[in-house]
Formats: sequence, C-alpha cells, structure tokens
Amino acid sequence: MVPLATLAIVTALVLGLGATPPAAEAQPGDRMYRVGYLNPGGATLAPIRLDPLRKGLRDLGYIEGRNLLIEARWGEGQVDRLPGLAAELVNAKVDVIVTAAAPAARAARDATRIIPIVMVDPGDPVGAGLVTSLAKPGGNITGLSSATPDIVGKQVQVVKEAIPSIANLVFLSNTAVPALAVKEVESAGRAIGARVHVVGVRTAEDFDSALAGIVKDNTAIVVFPDPLTFTHRRRLMDLALQHRFAVVSGSKEFVEAGGLIAYGPSFADMFRRAAGYVDKILRGTKAADLPVEQPTTFELVVNLKTAKLLGVTIPPSMLARADQIIE
Repeated sequence: MVPLATLAIVTALVLGLGATPPAAEAQPGDRMYRVGYLNPGGATLAPIRLDPLRKGLRDLGYIEGRNLLIEARWGEGQVDRLPGLAAELVNAKVDVIVTAAAPAARAARDATRIIPIVMVDPGDPVGAGLVTSLAKPGGNITGLSSATPDIVGKQVQVVKEAIPSIANLVFLSNTAVPALAVKEVESAGRAIGARVHVVGVRTAEDFDSALAGIVKDNTAIVVFPDPLTFTHRRRLMDLALQHRFAVVSGSKEFVEAGGLIAYGPSFADMFRRAAGYVDKILRGTKAADLPVEQPTTFELVVNLKTAKLLGVTIPPSMLARADQIIE
C-alpha cells in the first residue's frame, strides 16, 4: 500500500499544486532590462517624476542593479537638447523609452520607430500627432495622457469659484510648445464672462516682463505646465505673488511653489502606472496594442498661505472637497 504522505505528494504534483506559484512565475527574472527615461526638465525633478516610475517597476519585480538598468536623460529645461538625448538612448540600445511631456515623446519618436515608447503627460497625444487614436495608438508609442476634453475649463471654473470677481484671464505658456488648450481657455473664459489674454514666453528671463505687462485688475493666470514653466515654477510663482496674481494650474507642484489652486491628475501616480506599460512591453506586448490611458482621478490642491497673501477667501465648500490644503 502506498503511504498516505507519498500519495498526497504524487496527487499534488499531478494537479500542479507543487508547481511554482503564479506570482513567482510572473516575476521578470534576472535578465538585465534597460529602460530609457527622457525628461525635458532638470534632474531635481527625479523625486516627483522618475522615482514614482522606479517604485512602480520595483513593485513589479524589477530591481535596479539586479535585473534593471535605468538610463536617465534630462533636458534641464532646454527643449532643443531632447533630440540629441533621445539619440543617446537609442544608441544605448535600451529596451523601452519612458518620456515625460510632449516634447520628449516627440523627440523619442523621431529618434526611433522600433524601440517602444511609453509617454507620460503628453497633453493631447492625438492632437499633437503622436498617436493615431487613444484606443489604437499604432506605431511604437503608447502611454498615459494627462488631457481630458474639459480639464482646462474645469481649472477656470475652480478659479472663478475661488475669486468670483475675476474679469481677466491670462493663459501663460511656452511659445516653443504647442498650447493645444488655448481654444478651451478662451471658451471657458467667455463662459464666466472674463476677457482672455494669451501670453507666451520663450525663456525664464521672459517671466518678469510678461507678468509686468498683464492687466492687474481682477486678473487670474492659468499656467500651462510645459517643460519651461514647470522647471522654473518657483521663480514664476514668486513673480506672480510679487504682482499679486492668483495662479491656477493643472499640477500641484505649482501650488507647492506658491500658486493658489491646482486641479488636474496626479503626475506621480501617472509615472507609477507607466511601470505597468513598461512591464507589458518587456514581456512582449506591442506598444501599438496598448491603448493610451486617460486620467480618471483628479486632485484639487489649495494654498491657503497664498490665499491669505492675496486677500482671497477660499469658499468652505472648496476646502471641504480639496484633496490637499497647504497652510
């Protein structure tokens, strides 16, 4: 008679219960994967842009030094450097390239039509010509978009709620980056009865003269978070406070730097989620077969310290629904 213990072991093997658990099978293994990372901003952004990607990859079993090597390249706020940096990543023979913002995605796409690209925060990737459609991006590029059809309009509504007397709305953006949201700002401005002025800047040195030329009566500024304004956001927010302008943006980092309100997706969460795209691609899925994801959750961030400096009283209803309040 076969002992019961032996019979149990044989039965387990037959049923597959003694096989490697699915979670262990899902681990990426010990092959060294090379992930390129291209950001138009400076390396000081790593904690809020690259590190969330690192964490996401680590949670999926990719450990730097064991089976992961990240090749990071930073434009330091100079968009014209991106093509050369993208070429460096291609020459480094990375397995996939993760990009931040539309200029980096465009530079990576122009540098290679073979290496898969995961773009994060490209604005409107269809309008920018980066993908054919969100559902079927085509080519070698996919990722996570930060744009929704009415996101800028909602930012305008939020600043109107905070400051009902707003009569002038200024849309400030980098002239080197296509500002696809201009029409939406103009439409949202008309909806709240405000005059809309579009102000373009090319370098951080343009900030002072640009703000000095803005009408100061009942004026709020909508800042488009492109590589220039984001990299130099603290300088821009300091100048805005000096001129006593309320600033609304789509990125909470502007509020942390002194802006009044931010309404938009969590960029840290988007970079963390990008790790899932990288994982699928490294396992063999084509970028063209991965739909571009749009944000579904948004953050409302309010800076009460700035509100006090500007003499603005934030409505209790807004504070009650805010995801973060800076005091």
